[in-house]
Amino acid sequence: MYGAGIEAFLAIVQTQNLKNAAELLHLTQATVSYRLKTLEAEMGAMLIERSKGVQRVALTPFGESFVAIAERWSALKRDTEKLQASGPELCLAIGGSNSLNTYVLPPLYRALMKHTPSIRLTFRTQHSIELWDTLERREIDVAFVKMERDVPNITVEPFFLDESVLIRLAAPENTGLQAIHPTELSAENEIYWNWGPSFQAWHDRWWDPLRSSRAAVDVAGLIFALMEDARQWAVVPKSVASSFVLSGKFMIQPLLESPPSRICYKLTHKYPKASTLRSLACLDQYLRLFIPEMIRS
Repeated sequence: MYGAGIEAFLAIVQTQNLKNAAELLHLTQATVSYRLKTLEAEMGAMLIERSKGVQRVALTPFGESFVAIAERWSALKRDTEKLQASGPELCLAIGGSNSLNTYVLPPLYRALMKHTPSIRLTFRTQHSIELWDTLERREIDVAFVKMERDVPNITVEPFFLDESVLIRLAAPENTGLQAIHPTELSAENEIYWNWGPSFQAWHDRWWDPLRSSRAAVDVAGLIFALMEDARQWAVVPKSVASSFVLSGKFMIQPLLESPPSRICYKLTHKYPKASTLRSLACLDQYLRLFIPEMIRS
């Protein structure tokens, strides 16, 4: 398709005038008119109505239908030119659960953003079970999740072991508290966040599963926002608790009979796209540097 003619046509559509279109393109009016006529000859139809003495142009019905096509063609041309200018580019689409993306993986992500040559990164936050399906559909290249499944086309690797701890307000009455047993904690004061089956099994051992906690949340960040009483408590992965403690508002109290550590998993497709192999290799290098509790194979 005649690119110069499409450029001239879109300039005319934008300015509604051949003279103004010529000024926009830094061309003579005769050149714009020639390019338009050449495009019309290629299309086999008139795009612009010609009327003597009329300054403002009008599109023919064919021209009106052609505008959207011309705009898409122009956008594709720009994207192609950008791709040619940038050369071969590394890219990676990463998915993670909310708690991992918020409290565990940011140092890794920051390192990837500084990598040379640059990697074009796309991040997605979803529930763990959704990430399995998203990866299987190849909408992302790697996922970090809190649950294990058996899916034929996905490779599963444990990558992070997260200890579980008890967190409370750093109030004077809590300062210096000794280790506490689960039976000393009232469910009435719990802000409950179910971060996995192993935690749920441990929780059901000490508190009646038929009696709900006073407050239940589905993301860890809500614990930070809701806890305001020294009697309140929550059991969370240490990566979450450490972030809270940094604020100065919270403290970790030793817990006897702690729940099992949370195992987090890295998922990749067994048949990754060739275009992401180098980026996945970079990711693995940074994982070893920025996730100190990473499980070594």
